[in-house]
Amino acid sequence: MKFSDVKITVLKRVPTNEIFREYAVEDMQPSCNAMPEGKEFTSKGMAIPEGFCSWAWADIQRDVVHLAMGGEFPWVRKKGSMISCCTDGLRPVIFKLERV
Repeated sequence: MKFSDVKITVLKRVPTNEIFREYAVEDMQPSCNAMPEGKEFTSKGMAIPEGFCSWAWADIQRDVVHLAMGGEFPWVRKKGSMISCCTDGLRPVIFKLERV
């Protein structure tokens, strides 16, 4: 079976402001440095892209695999796509996934 590649685009790093101030250690950055907005990655063969954060990959991998295998998400307007996110509660990041 041939799998589609999936393009991963960093849409937004979500600020958590008061939560971050209350719970983060003092030397922690308030947004994810590994995932700047607009950065693009491509998953080939359902593998983690080079340079992609392994913590974020653990959160979005199931959605990438679903798209790579030809699946759809009926609640998403654009076919062959999904909006997924890294679940870091202090520094969440939202990704756009697109089958290519």
